Amino acid sequence: MASVAMVDMSNKKVKDVELPAVFGEEVKSHLLHSAVVNQLANRRAGTAATKTKGLVSGGGVKPFKQKGTGRARAGSTRSPLWRHGGTVFGPMPRDYSYSMPKKEKRAALAAALSSKVGENRMVLLDKLELAEPRTKQMSDLLKTLGVAESALVLIAAENKNVALASRNMPNIKVLRMENINVYDLLKYRYLITTQDALTTMQEVYGK
Repeated sequence: MASVAMVDMSNKKVKDVELPAVFGEEVKSHLLHSAVVNQLANRRAGTAATKTKGLVSGGGVKPFKQKGTGRARAGSTRSPLWRHGGTVFGPMPRDYSYSMPKKEKRAALAAALSSKVGENRMVLLDKLELAEPRTKQMSDLLKTLGVAESALVLIAAENKNVALASRNMPNIKVLRMENINVYDLLKYRYLITTQDALTTMQEVYGK
């Protein structure tokens, strides 16, 4: 079972902590890829749309008589063959989402978490508290921890000061435990979490 050093907000070691089993599983890249593709597909709006000849306004009058003109027969000026006509087989609103097996989802999440521990990119805090919701306080904390480059902050419950202090920082994201996902774990270089979040994770994903 993997372990990590718990530190306080001044980056001083408090103790070593045994991590839940979900942090010690094999990193399977194909599962990470599948989970990211699934998540991005589920995010797609699918609102792209084009007009067929039946949706384009106009074209209700036959442009010229059927015979005698020497031209090809035409019943509408909104035929796809005509300028300003409809589109054939163009994109229409659709749902791109699909489900991923629960076992694969869990395995992908475990792989993402394990990769953070394996690459020494996880910071475990004994607590995460800010006196005020100020960006400078959050920025100073991240510099102290050595993770100012890019970090995902995983918290167990709502922490208003931390959320407000981080929202103007493009390289930081604060996420509650119930919203944990593979895409964000891979997108941000470091993972910052707390003892409370770790306890919740043990309850949800512990074997």
